[in-house]
Amino acid sequence: MTPILYSFRRCPYAMRARLALLKSGQDVCLREIKLREKPEAFLQVSVSATVPCLVLNDAVIDESIDIMRWALAQSDPDGWLDMPLEGWEWISLFDGPFKTALDRTKYPTRYPGDDPKRHRARAVEILAYLDDQMGEWVFEKPSVVDFALLPFVRQFAGIDQDWFDEQPWPRVQAWLARFVSSEAFAAIMHKYEVWQPGDDAVVFPHAA
Repeated sequence: MTPILYSFRRCPYAMRARLALLKSGQDVCLREIKLREKPEAFLQVSVSATVPCLVLNDAVIDESIDIMRWALAQSDPDGWLDMPLEGWEWISLFDGPFKTALDRTKYPTRYPGDDPKRHRARAVEILAYLDDQMGEWVFEKPSVVDFALLPFVRQFAGIDQDWFDEQPWPRVQAWLARFVSSEAFAAIMHKYEVWQPGDDAVVFPHAA
């Protein structure tokens, strides 16, 4: 059975998974869903009820980083997994403190009592530190950390793009600009119809 990937186009976590699958060339049957109308088939397999969710013959992978690892274990032509251990620390930082700050900056009404300016300041602190540490990429060459972080940096920039572009982060800004203008980004952001039971299989990435 071809693995099944439940996904949502704009979700940064799902973007991570699609990037790794694209790089590995590992075909999956992509099922685009609406997060406000989650299909029963998805809820039956996803413990977290969140995307991405990869259904294999003998397992379900319900975390985006684990899907990235699985895909690149099948094929890793550019050595994305060949990175310093510090890369996993960067991913933890962005999955934890940065994501917390991002959500509370972008969706302040969801977090009454929290000060969005304080959380934006925390995100700024993290991005400034990243800009100081990185070169063209987080490390010397592209690796899994770049493509685990970039969807979240893109989401943060999109809150106020003009403000983001004015910040003193030339490396981060150039890194993000290369990403959003890349063929890989265009491929993972192809718009698919929402999956319905009985639909023909949509093979990703080769149908992108």
